[in-house]
Amino acid sequence: MLKFSAHEYPYPSQRQTVFARRGMVAASQPLAAQAGIEIMQKGGNAIDAAIATAAALTVVEPTGCGLGGDAFALVWCKGRLHGLNGNGHAPAALSIEAVKAAGHDRMPLYGWTPVTVPGCPSAWAELSQRFGKLPFAELLQPAISLAREGFPVSPVVAHQWQIALNEFSPHRDAVLDAWFETFLIDGCAPQAGQIFRNPAQARTLEELAATRCESLYRGALAERLDAHSQAGGGYLRASDLKDYRAQWVEPIHINYRGVDVWEIPPSGQGLVALMALKILEGFSFDYRDSQQTWHRQLEAMKLAYSDGLHYITDPQRMRVAVADLLSDDYSTRRRNQIGEQAQAPKPGDPHASGTVYLATADAEGNMVSFIQSNYHGFGSGVVLPDSGIALQNRGQEFSLDPSHANCLAPGKKTFHTIIPGFLTQNGEALGPFGVMGGYMQPQGHVQMVMNLVDFGLNPQAALDAPRWQWLGDMKVGIEQGASRDLANGLARRGHKVQIDSDLTDYGRGQIILRDPVSGVLCAGTEPRADSHIAVW
Repeated sequence: MLKFSAHEYPYPSQRQTVFARRGMVAASQPLAAQAGIEIMQKGGNAIDAAIATAAALTVVEPTGCGLGGDAFALVWCKGRLHGLNGNGHAPAALSIEAVKAAGHDRMPLYGWTPVTVPGCPSAWAELSQRFGKLPFAELLQPAISLAREGFPVSPVVAHQWQIALNEFSPHRDAVLDAWFETFLIDGCAPQAGQIFRNPAQARTLEELAATRCESLYRGALAERLDAHSQAGGGYLRASDLKDYRAQWVEPIHINYRGVDVWEIPPSGQGLVALMALKILEGFSFDYRDSQQTWHRQLEAMKLAYSDGLHYITDPQRMRVAVADLLSDDYSTRRRNQIGEQAQAPKPGDPHASGTVYLATADAEGNMVSFIQSNYHGFGSGVVLPDSGIALQNRGQEFSLDPSHANCLAPGKKTFHTIIPGFLTQNGEALGPFGVMGGYMQPQGHVQMVMNLVDFGLNPQAALDAPRWQWLGDMKVGIEQGASRDLANGLARRGHKVQIDSDLTDYGRGQIILRDPVSGVLCAGTEPRADSHIAVW
């Protein structure tokens, strides 16, 4: 066999925009995208395909999502956009007092403390029940086969798997042991091209398929999670799971230069993207890669993010209305704070004026923008033995400051990073878009929307273009592909510029657009991931 590295690409490569008519699945892993298109070819619709792809991603990309994580979706069906919130809440026994009594002065990243109720499987079940065509059990069959028979690990996933091993190793204890036993091969992270099997996850997926995910919330898997949590000193109980169901919500939106941009409402951070776009709409942009364009984008993002981090939390406990944060008057006042030099971000006062991503589409016009995550990589490091269920660490987002809007409370939903996006125009669907990657997500959303709307880029070029991100305070990161002149210009304006060679930190996105006249689908996929567009 020829010897080569799956991680070295010394020459620029180019993806083409992909077109299709009958169906399309854009995802960050080829085998998962293929699973979705196969379901569509068996008679399923875009919603069925999204579920099949999402389930397969928990197997082939466990570095970014899992059965113990959360999920959100925007679904275009029968001429209307629907929102689904699969955000799990804090266990009833998890409180600021309990965390501090355990010796923590802030929410930890690993172990049982940051574990919240998994919302992802419930989201799959809700999507299927409301909009699916095929039997739910059939949708999980591709994922079950991949887990049982094994799959060759893709390059970016292999890279992230090794990072996860490096991060978990210093924290290994009895609570994390099951992760090392479940997700390694002879104590090592699998390499690119190496076959990885997870028979325990295959059995769990079969149980979820047979019970429409009820077992995880009101059945045998819930009882096993309760027992494992109690044995490990965790806070999660069967009663926390029993009361949970993913919720249908009304999406929020703004009109940006004639295009309606839609996001999931809080506690998701999609509101941050809308606030930034609302600020930026008051400027004119002629050239994408100019110092002034990037400066204004970064300053608007800093203002929007400082507000988002200050105000966004469980919608039942938000102290500010979404409408106030998106009002014309408040957006104008925030825009007027942007000058020629970089400024330290501070939250404003709107009262003075009155969050792995995939996209699917089918020939019927249905389209899905879907995202799911375990938060930090594999999540908390806690794995239910002999199940393949890696539990998320979403609770790490909670503050232990009782005065903070996002302070921890029993049963509360935390500020959430994962967000799907969607575009419409004149009441017609343009299509789903999204960029996964923690706090990069609303920043990626802003850049994708502007690439498409302001700068006329096709979906692939919109994803290929070099990206920026605000990293906190005055620090900004830009990708290595951006010009040196651009970096120097930002530095002269007062930004503390960091040039990054690891492009996985800049989000991984997908875009599908539909021509409302011909019905032809057009898509781009992320060059920073193992991404693939499966078509029919």
